[in-house]
Amino acid sequence: MAERTPERLVRLLGIVAYLDRTPDVPVEQVAQHFGVTPDQVLADVDTLWMSGTPGYWPDDLIDFDAGSLESGVLRLTQSRGMAHALRLGTREAVALVAALRALQEAVGPALAPEQQEVLTSTLATLTAATGEAAATVDVQLSVEAPPAVLAAVRRALAERRRVHLRYVNAADATSERDVDPWQLLTGDEHSYLQGWDHSVGAERLFRLDRILDARVLDVASSEPPRRLPEATFRPREDHPTVVLELAGSARWVAEQAPVDAIEDLPDGGVRVTLRVGSAAWLQRTLLRLASRVRDVDPVDLATATADAARRALAAYDDEPGATDR
Repeated sequence: MAERTPERLVRLLGIVAYLDRTPDVPVEQVAQHFGVTPDQVLADVDTLWMSGTPGYWPDDLIDFDAGSLESGVLRLTQSRGMAHALRLGTREAVALVAALRALQEAVGPALAPEQQEVLTSTLATLTAATGEAAATVDVQLSVEAPPAVLAAVRRALAERRRVHLRYVNAADATSERDVDPWQLLTGDEHSYLQGWDHSVGAERLFRLDRILDARVLDVASSEPPRRLPEATFRPREDHPTVVLELAGSARWVAEQAPVDAIEDLPDGGVRVTLRVGSAAWLQRTLLRLASRVRDVDPVDLATATADAARRALAAYDDEPGATDR
C-alpha cells in the first residue's frame, strides 16, 4: 500500500534526530526502530541526501558518510540543524496551544494517567512560553449530541464505567446496547463514541447525534487496548481494486483514503489505485468529486454511480409541488 506523505515526513525527521544522537547504527537497527524494512530506510536516506537548506549546494544538504553506508552502517555527518529544538513563532505557538486544548477536551478524560500527565504538562509549558497570546485562545469543540448524552458519555469515560445506550442506526432501527467506552472521535463532520459493544462482542463506533439516551452503569468498563484500533477503513486483500483518474484538485482522495498506488499524470491529474470495501462509500465519493472524475475502472462502478445520481434526481422531481428546473 502506498505510504502517505505525512507518515514518511515524520519518519524522515525522526531518522535525522535519531542518528544525530546515535552514531554508527546498522541499517537493520534503524529499520527495526522505525518499523520499516531496510530497503525503506535506504530509500529514506536517498531522499534525505537530497534535502537541505535553501541554496541546495552540496554544503547545504543533509549528509551521510558514504563509506559507512557501503558497510551497512548509517553515520550522519551533517544534519543542517534538523536535529535542533524547534523554534515556534507566536502564531505557530498559539495554533499548537489551540490544538492541544482541543485534544485535551476531546480525549483527555479517556487517556491513561501517564498520557494525561504528558498532555497537561506540555500544554502548561507551551501556554506559559506563549504568554498573553495564549490567553486569547478559547477552544470549545462543537459536538452534535444531546447535552445529557454527551455528559453521560464523558462521565463514563472519566470514571471508566460501562454505559447503556439507546441507539438509532442509519436504517432508523433502534437498539439498546451496553458499551465499554474507549474514546471520543471526530471525523467527517460528526462525533463518535468508540468502544466495545457487548451485544455483538466487537469494537464499534456510535455517532453521538444518533444516541437517544445514555446511562452510566455501576459496572467498571474493561480496559481499552494498549493501542486503540484506528477508526478508519483498512482494506483487505479480498476487496475489489478500483482505479480512479482524477483532476489534480481531487488529489486529497489519495491523502485521506488508504491507497495502493498514486501516479502523477503529465497534465497535473492523478491516477489512484485503491481497494474498496463499500460500494456505497465509492458512490458517495464519486458523486462528491463529480466533474473532477475523468475515468473509473471497472466502468460498471461508474455506471452504477450515474444510475444512483439519476435516481436521486428523479426522487426530487417526484416530490409533491416539484417544478421543472
